Amino acid sequence: MARFSGKSIIVTGAGSGIGRATALLFAREGGSVLVADQSDTVHETAAMIDRAGGAAHAIQIDAGNEEDVIRAVNVACEYYGGLDVMFANAGISGGMANLFDTDVALITEVLRVNLIGPFLAIKHAAPKIAERGAITGKGGAIVLTASVAGIRSGAGSPAYSASKAGVINLAMVSAQQLSGSNVRVNAICPGLTETGMTKPTFDYAREAGKTDRIGRLNPLRRGAQPEELAEVAAFLASDAASYINGQAIAVDGGLSSSHPVTKQEYGKTAV
Repeated sequence: MARFSGKSIIVTGAGSGIGRATALLFAREGGSVLVADQSDTVHETAAMIDRAGGAAHAIQIDAGNEEDVIRAVNVACEYYGGLDVMFANAGISGGMANLFDTDVALITEVLRVNLIGPFLAIKHAAPKIAERGAITGKGGAIVLTASVAGIRSGAGSPAYSASKAGVINLAMVSAQQLSGSNVRVNAICPGLTETGMTKPTFDYAREAGKTDRIGRLNPLRRGAQPEELAEVAAFLASDAASYINGQAIAVDGGLSSSHPVTKQEYGKTAV
C-alpha cells in the first residue's frame, strides 16, 4: 500500500508509543514524515524509518509551545514542499492525583501540553494543509490523540481526563470552523495501550504474573498495542476517510460501549 505517497506529514510525540508506530506506518506507506518530540528518542524513530527506506526528518520540540509548533510546520514545508497531514499526538499523563491533590501548576501543565498543544497544531497546520490542498486539488487531514478518559470518568486523573475531553470538543469545533477548507479534523480515543506512559502498569502485571488482568474490563479482555492505534490514526488521515470529519473514534476494545455492569462470561449463564 502507498496511501501517503507524495504526502508531507508531521507527527508529534513521535519518540515512542503511538506516535512512533504511526510515523513508521506513514513512512512505510510512502509518506515523508517530520517526526517531532521533546525527547531525543525522536532521532531513533527517524533512524528506524531511514533504515526501512523511508523518508523522515527529526526535530525536537515542545508541542505546547507556539514558537516550537510554528517551527515544526515551517520545517515540514521547507523539507517537503508543503503539508498534507498533521497528527497531533504528543501528551503527558500528569500522574493519578485526585481532584483535591491536583494543584494548579499540575493541571496547567497537563492542559498546556495535552490541549493547547493540539490547538496550536490545528491553528498553524490547517492553513498550510488548506494551501497545499488548493494546489493539489485534494483535501488534507488533522488527527488528534484524545482518550477514552475524555469520554467519561474512570480512565484517568481529573487533569488528564479534562484535557482529553477538551481535545474531543476541539476536534468538533475545528471541523466546523474549517468549513470549506477541505481540511478534516478527527480524534482517536485510545483505551489502555502499551506505551511509555503506561509502561509501569504493564511491567508490574508481567512481574506479578497478572497479565490476564490487563484490559480485563473491556470485552476483548486485553490492552492494545501502539500499532493498533496507528492503523486507526492512519485511516483517518488517509483519503479513505474523506467523508469522516469532526469525530472522536474510540479504540478501546469496547470499554466505552457500556455502563458498569456485572460481567457475564461468554457461553456461561449468569447466576
